[in-house]
Amino acid sequence: MIVSKPASRRTLGSNLARVDAHVIKPAEYKELPELTDEMLARAVVKRGGRPRSANPRQLISLRLPAEVIARWRATGPGWQTRMAERLARSPVPRAKSET
Repeated sequence: MIVSKPASRRTLGSNLARVDAHVIKPAEYKELPELTDEMLARAVVKRGGRPRSANPRQLISLRLPAEVIARWRATGPGWQTRMAERLARSPVPRAKSET
């Protein structure tokens, strides 16, 4: 019988239990510098994530046969992007006119 080893946990290299247990004393507040207007003016707020796209994708709901989805999924990762590219290259059918 093969026994798999449990995955090792990543560590931060610090004792978080000791840090959490620390109670800040009033004398420790004196060590902190006073915030000045100059310090606040130099502050930079960095927003994470991707930049906004000029042409964002739009979420829709589309029902496709299970075989079609299975064939696309079988092509591997990125199948949704490849499907969207193929649809973008396809000619757009003309709307039926009502007479």
